[in-house]
Amino acid sequence: MHIYTLRAHEVDGAMNTIFDRRPRLAKLTRYERGQSMVEFMLVVTVIFLLFVMMIQTILLLYAYNTLADAAKEGIRYAIVHGTGIGTSACSGPGSVTLNPAVTCTDTAGSNVVTDVQNFAGVSLQSISNTNNGCKAATVGSVNVCYDSNSANTNNTILGGACSQPGCLVRVTVTQTYSPLFGLGPQLTLNAAADGVIAN
Repeated sequence: MHIYTLRAHEVDGAMNTIFDRRPRLAKLTRYERGQSMVEFMLVVTVIFLLFVMMIQTILLLYAYNTLADAAKEGIRYAIVHGTGIGTSACSGPGSVTLNPAVTCTDTAGSNVVTDVQNFAGVSLQSISNTNNGCKAATVGSVNVCYDSNSANTNNTILGGACSQPGCLVRVTVTQTYSPLFGLGPQLTLNAAADGVIAN
C-alpha cells in the first residue's frame, strides 16, 4: 500500500503542476491570437495586391490586343478600298502610274481612321481621330501612311505615295493606357500593321 501512496502523491504533484501552468497557457494563447490576426492581415494584403496586379495585367493586355486588332482592321479596310473600286469609294492619295489617273475623294484616309475607331469602340476602347499620315505618331492618334518609310517613293514603278494596287500602306494606332485605380504609371501603347493594296 505504501507504493500506491507514493504513486498517488507523484500523480497529484504532477496534476498540481499542470493546474499551476494553466494561467500561463491562457496568457500565451491570448498573445498568439493577436499574432495570428496580424499574420492574417499581412497575408490578405499581399494576396489582394497580387490580385489587383493580375487584373491590371489582364486589362493592359486586353487594351494592347484591341489596338493591334484595330490596326489590322484598318489595314484590311485600306487594302480593299484602293483605286480599283472607283474614285468615290477609294481611300488614299490615288494612283501615280495609272492612266487615266484616279484621285480618291478620301485622300487622307479618314475612312480608314473611322473604321479603326469603330472596331476599337466595340471592344470598349476609345481612340482619337487624329491622323498624322506618315509623320511621327502622337499619343492618341491613328496614322494612315500610304508611303511608309518611302517604300512607294523608292519603288521605280510606283514613284510616290499611292493607293493603287501594289502600293504599301501602314496603319499605326497609339494610345495611353491608364491603370485601374490609378495604381502604377501610365503607359503608351503602339500597334502597327502593314499591307499591300489589292484593289
